[in-house]
Amino acid sequence: MEESMPTIITTTVMPWMIKLLQLPIFRSMLPSDKDKAGVGRVMAIAKKVAAERFGPNPKVQKDMIGSFVSRGLLQHEVESEILMQILAGADTTATAIRATQLYIISNPRVVKAMRAEIDNAKLSLPVVTDSEARAMPYIQAVIKEGLRIHPPVVGLMSKEVPQGGDTFKGQYLPQGTKIGYCAWGIFRRTDIWGEDSDEFRPERWLNCTEDKLRLMEGTLELVFGYGRWQCLGKNIALMELNKVFVELIRRFDLAVVDPITPWRSINVGVFLQSEYWIKGYRRANLS
Repeated sequence: MEESMPTIITTTVMPWMIKLLQLPIFRSMLPSDKDKAGVGRVMAIAKKVAAERFGPNPKVQKDMIGSFVSRGLLQHEVESEILMQILAGADTTATAIRATQLYIISNPRVVKAMRAEIDNAKLSLPVVTDSEARAMPYIQAVIKEGLRIHPPVVGLMSKEVPQGGDTFKGQYLPQGTKIGYCAWGIFRRTDIWGEDSDEFRPERWLNCTEDKLRLMEGTLELVFGYGRWQCLGKNIALMELNKVFVELIRRFDLAVVDPITPWRSINVGVFLQSEYWIKGYRRANLS
């Protein structure tokens, strides 16, 4: 599926290419649910799972797909939603976990502070709850700092100014203008994050004024987008991040296998990462 990601991102930036690729001469290049691997294989899975919820003897289950069905989505719409959630959510959340984890492991001071907060908290077993993790200030600062210093999506993801144009901070924007932003630049602006914006320092979220915190949190929201374009999986992604770092740090001492070249990372608007090896040494026997 990762082999298809550059094409997916390209058509996101230049949506006119989708109509071009649908021409008969190019149709054989597109994924099909008959494929044995890649996006086509995921399409087949989405089609099969959606079909189970429709027909004469539909499978009834209280889950996300069940919610789609109960709200009147048609079978082909459910197929599209399943496919979108798999493609949009898997790599981006995994990137956030991998990158933040690498920064944590590379900063013993951060590990020590996280572990102290975790060990002093009365957390649920076998897995910390989302609400418990949200109540841990340093853990939340680590998650925010990880998303800031290595945002999972760095493509422009431009939007188009609507008919009639618009004005933003005194600047007139003609209709049809494409507007995107450089995530890597925005999240390293020294006027927002400080002179040490290239440093992974969770404390910046804890030792600041209310106005500064409001500015930083408002800027960080760009990671998930705004308004109708906001990431539909935001709450699920944050829940995963809340749980995974608490459990990894309270259960394991972690080390990068190859600290000279910890991973292979390619930026195509999202990150394609591989050869990232971590060694975990069990720290505590928790049920």
